[in-house]
Amino acid sequence: MNNDEMLISVVIPVFNEELTIGNVIERLTAAAQKTGFKHEIIVVDDCSADKSLEISKNHSVKVFSLKKHIGKGYTLRVGFAKAKGEIITTIDSDGSHRPEELPRLLTPILQNKADLVIGSRYLSQNPMAAKKLNAAGVRLFNFLIKVLTRADVSDSQSGYRVMKASVLRNMRLNSNGYEIESEMLVKTTRQGFRVREVPISFEQRTYGASRLDPAADGFKILFSIVLAYVKGG
Repeated sequence: MNNDEMLISVVIPVFNEELTIGNVIERLTAAAQKTGFKHEIIVVDDCSADKSLEISKNHSVKVFSLKKHIGKGYTLRVGFAKAKGEIITTIDSDGSHRPEELPRLLTPILQNKADLVIGSRYLSQNPMAAKKLNAAGVRLFNFLIKVLTRADVSDSQSGYRVMKASVLRNMRLNSNGYEIESEMLVKTTRQGFRVREVPISFEQRTYGASRLDPAADGFKILFSIVLAYVKGG
C-alpha cells in the first residue's frame, strides 16, 4: 500500500478518563506518525462528567461529544460513521493499551494476511493478571464464538483492534455497550473475513475503576454473540 494514499482512522471512545486521555492521544499521535501513513484520530466523548472532553479538545484531533451517556458500543459506532480511512483502529482511553504497539497490529493488514486484527492480552509471554471472574468470562465467550463460527481466538473482548474499512462497510452494528466487540467479531467471521490475533502488552488500569459489570454486561455479551450469529450481518 502506498503511504501517501492510504489514511488510517483511529477511534477512541471516552467516558470519564481525564487522568489518561491526554497521554493516550499524545502517544497515539506519535505512534501514528511513525507509521508513515496519513492518519486521523477521532475522539468520541460519551458525555463525560469530568474534564475528558476539555482535555481532548486541547489536542489536534477530531472530537465529537454525545449529548447523553449511552455506552461504549454506541460511542464506537459514532466514531466509525465519522471515520474516513481505509484502515480503522480502535483503542481504549484508560491507558491499558500501548499506542506504541500499533505497528504490530497493522502488519497483518498491510501484508494482506487479515481483514481484522485483534490485540490479544493472553498471547504475550507475560499474560495479563486479570481478575479470575473476568478471565473466566472471556474464556466462555471465546468458546461460544468458536462453537458458532469456528473462529479460534484467545481474546474476543479486546478493544485494541485494526481492521479494513471494508469489514465495517456492509455491517450493521447494534450494540450500545461492551458487547460491541463480540458482535463485531461474530459478524466479521460470518461474512467470511479473515481474523487474526497478535500479542499485546496490557497495563491494568491504575486510575479510576472499570465500569464493566461482570454479571449484567456478561449476559449482554452472551446474548449479543448468539444474536449476531443468528442475524449474520
